[in-house]
Amino acid sequence: MDLAIAPAVLETPELLPSATMTTEDKPSLRQIFEAEEGPLLRFAHGLTGRRETAEDLVQEAFLRLHSHWEEVAHPKAWLYRSVRNLALNHLRDHKRESSDEAPDSADDARGPDGHLARLEAAGAVRLLLAELKDDDRELIQLKYHQNLKYDQISQRTGLSVGNVGYKLHHLLKSLGDGLRRLGVDAPE
Repeated sequence: MDLAIAPAVLETPELLPSATMTTEDKPSLRQIFEAEEGPLLRFAHGLTGRRETAEDLVQEAFLRLHSHWEEVAHPKAWLYRSVRNLALNHLRDHKRESSDEAPDSADDARGPDGHLARLEAAGAVRLLLAELKDDDRELIQLKYHQNLKYDQISQRTGLSVGNVGYKLHHLLKSLGDGLRRLGVDAPE
């Protein structure tokens, strides 16, 4: 990724943590960049299907964050939302470009916009997951990425089995509500 501009931006003195900052204050732009560049690139690639486009979008999002740094209270969530919006704008403006990933048969059945709708929904889910508390995101990771059963999750987290089920139920309900607020509807 050509981030020739970004390192210079990250070294701007006013963005480095001051001696009066506490650990509860927001991290520096450098810290955000180091922690989120890779995940944001994967997120953008998932939305656009093109590595080079993803790199450009992430760089643009960091440059925009730099110019709005003082106004942004939650940089990580802001970056994910910014990358999502930039990706959707890019896809809308470049409909004729083909992605590296072929649409699946369900997308084909819904027409050319099916693939874009699926990518937008996946991006919205990633955005909502990025905004969750770490403990909540860990529960979803354990259940849906590692395919653990409630009792296994209970052993790893120290929560009761009933509490694991309760929390996952409410997390999924909250994610569904968030998707509806973002305009992502259930498939037809």
